[in-house]
Amino acid sequence: MTVDERAEELASDLGVDKEEVKEDLENLVEYSVPIDEAVQSLRRKYGDGGDGSGGTRSKDSIDEITTADGNVTVTARVLNVGKRSIRYQGSDQVIFEGVLADASGTIDYTAWQDFGLSPGDTITAGNAGVREWDGSPELNLGESTSVAFEEETLEVPYEIGGDAELVDIETGDRGVDVEVRVSEVERRTIDGRDGETEILSGVLADETAKLPFTDWDPHPEIEEGASVRIENTYVREYRGVPSINVSEFSTVEALADDVPVSESGTRLPIREAVEAGGVYDVEAVGHIISIRDGSGLIQRCPECGRVIQKGQCRTHGDVDGEDDLRVKAILDDGTGTVTAVLDDEITEQVYGGDLEDAREQAREAMDQTVVADTIRERVVGREYRVRGHLSVDEYGANLDASSFAEVEDDPADRAADLLSEVDA
Repeated sequence: MTVDERAEELASDLGVDKEEVKEDLENLVEYSVPIDEAVQSLRRKYGDGGDGSGGTRSKDSIDEITTADGNVTVTARVLNVGKRSIRYQGSDQVIFEGVLADASGTIDYTAWQDFGLSPGDTITAGNAGVREWDGSPELNLGESTSVAFEEETLEVPYEIGGDAELVDIETGDRGVDVEVRVSEVERRTIDGRDGETEILSGVLADETAKLPFTDWDPHPEIEEGASVRIENTYVREYRGVPSINVSEFSTVEALADDVPVSESGTRLPIREAVEAGGVYDVEAVGHIISIRDGSGLIQRCPECGRVIQKGQCRTHGDVDGEDDLRVKAILDDGTGTVTAVLDDEITEQVYGGDLEDAREQAREAMDQTVVADTIRERVVGREYRVRGHLSVDEYGANLDASSFAEVEDDPADRAADLLSEVDA
């Protein structure tokens, strides 16, 4: 539903002028306020109470809360508390966020003021707003919300606090604490919301996985090779995988002992990696069953680097394409498939020649598809171990390969090893 349609629906519910509501709604969305949150904000502004009914529903358990609820009262245990700053209605707003739980389940929350929440607290939140976030309900604790701290501790089947291993971190997590080694880091300047901003970015690692990170308020303890404990981070999606964000409210402490780090990628079946929605450093083993169109000798737009077709770039129109090499191979491990994308360097290894060799072959055949045909003959039907970053979007699952190696293990030896494990 578009902003205009939401504004028309909201104006009808509230009995106010559509253009006024639309202007307010567009302003909130422009400042990166999620549309559902913006609608709730305008309902409060125009006196609707947040759900159009003006009533608050008392919930016996978290699993009873649905996105259809407007305002609820619920008793829960605070699992963790994160703190960060966002841009809201043109100004910086400090929010507190994390997860609440009871015996029935968990629910994310955002507090728009400091209620003094701490991990482990048992609270009753009255008149808490409910919004939809990623298809699930989330609680909004605002000016009209009352928070009472209960003397009796609510027992819950969940860990208190934000400690997490990298392999368990998901996009949308808040108030996360990690102990990691800084695998890669670079300092760079970006054009941020307040002009030029210096940040740190790179890769964090532990024994379970690797994830990209951004430090928006560079901490001196974050340097390559350092082992650190970082508290109060939040997680966003970056190129289809979770990315840890460190803010001015995060604390970073150098650790005396090195954090163990796995030198191999996280080994996962393809189906499991795809269902996870993306994995930053994953290893999959399977057979190449086909080579997709757009492989071999290709042309890219000199402006944006996108692959072009018949001299046409989707963004820049007619362009003089620049030659490049790429492979898009379908990898199948029996649980699922993924498109393994090989860059020019890995493609040269697979092809057995460089870009000039590919041009020469295409000129002799008067057909550039012969390069892809050569690659197809060399890899299809063979088993490969592919490591890289797996992302999932509306176009499917892609594994951007950092390494691509043919499996040389003898199948008979592997079968014997498997039988030995079963017998044991």
